[in-house]
Amino acid sequence: MQFHGDDKNGSGLVPSSRTPLLLHACCGPCSIEPVELLRREGFEPTICWTNPNIQPVAEHDRRLATLRAWAADVAHVDVIVAGDNRSAWETGVAPHGFDRAARCRACYALRLAEACRTARELGFTHISTTLAVSPYQLFETCGDVLAKTAAAYGLTPVWRDFRPYYPEATRTSRDLGMYRQNYCGCRFSAAEAAVERHEARDRRKAEREAAHAAASVAAAR
Repeated sequence: MQFHGDDKNGSGLVPSSRTPLLLHACCGPCSIEPVELLRREGFEPTICWTNPNIQPVAEHDRRLATLRAWAADVAHVDVIVAGDNRSAWETGVAPHGFDRAARCRACYALRLAEACRTARELGFTHISTTLAVSPYQLFETCGDVLAKTAAAYGLTPVWRDFRPYYPEATRTSRDLGMYRQNYCGCRFSAAEAAVERHEARDRRKAEREAAHAAASVAAAR
């Protein structure tokens, strides 16, 4: 287990008025709003990185590096690198393949279990996740997994709907020049995202062609 960062809000100490919370993070851009909003609510987050789903390894390392740079230079929040059990992901998650509902539930369970284990080991009482930011995640499923996993580890889940802040997080991350990925993380999500982008391009093309045809008909009248 590795720690990164030694400063909380520039003071070197967790403010006594805030409740320490371990925040599982899937990437840097999705961490922006949760850290800020949780601080406003009275928590002091420490980020926990455990994402064995992210493939290939170079993509995993790039996302982690982006998170660490933002955490140290902008957010002033500590980052804990917990376990990334890729073998467990391959045996417990990958067999679900393109059954997204089953695959994502198993993936959430694996990652959040490691985050909860880390939280209990380090003495945290509260746990949350940045997976509640992206509108592309299975929100209700993730919330259910977090609640059950936190209870199993004797932790208090802090589940918030951060999705309304996704556009703001997108703008902020772009303004900061942060690396932004275009798929959730695993090879199955990469393939699904590629299909969705292709279908979106086809729809836009069809709409342009329809508009052009309508304009041509109108001009010929």
